[in-house]
Amino acid sequence: MTIRVLVVDDQTAVRQGLVMILRSAADVEVVGEAADGEAAVARAAELRPDVVLMDIQMPRLDGVEATRRIVGARLSEVLILTTFDFDEYVFGALRAGASGFLLKDSEADALLTAVRTVAAGEGMIAPAVTRRLIAEFARHSPGSASGVPPAAAERLSTLTPREREVLAQVGAGLSNGQIAARLTMAEATVKTHVSRLLNKLGLSNRVQAAVLAQELRLPEARS
Repeated sequence: MTIRVLVVDDQTAVRQGLVMILRSAADVEVVGEAADGEAAVARAAELRPDVVLMDIQMPRLDGVEATRRIVGARLSEVLILTTFDFDEYVFGALRAGASGFLLKDSEADALLTAVRTVAAGEGMIAPAVTRRLIAEFARHSPGSASGVPPAAAERLSTLTPREREVLAQVGAGLSNGQIAARLTMAEATVKTHVSRLLNKLGLSNRVQAAVLAQELRLPEARS
């Protein structure tokens, strides 16, 4: 299936470069562009894209608030573009329900992989650089500043042993396919476990689950 993407960035040259990369992929369609957060929310409501590629610092409405509105209205998954210079913005985007984070200087292949991963509902936590990014936030963020609801850790006891194993693998940045291989189960079963543990823990997305696993230092299961 074709992945429909809305590209949001206030810098015309950057936006055009992103569009060019996305259009080079046969399975990706750029359905629209926006230069600020307000336009992003309006275009997302109009177009209902699969993924919104969202810059953070923009005029009128920043990417964090735009993400909160888009995710809150269930208009699209949101993939945040960040320079990693402003931790508080990324924390805000995580609390707002962003499904992933991509460094602005990432290679074209990484951009396409991120879009495909978020569109698949897995969250952008697979690339090593992003795993380190999330782990760094988890270690240095005070309490719930990481974007994970404080009650989530208290609900850990509601998980089955298998769900805890899957959560640990999510924290390690593995995709559903990788988890399936490591834990010797079907990929569809992994997806079901992820969905159930998110519901039990009261988390919005897979990225929050990864941060929680990092914060709790959950041990990875041996393959």
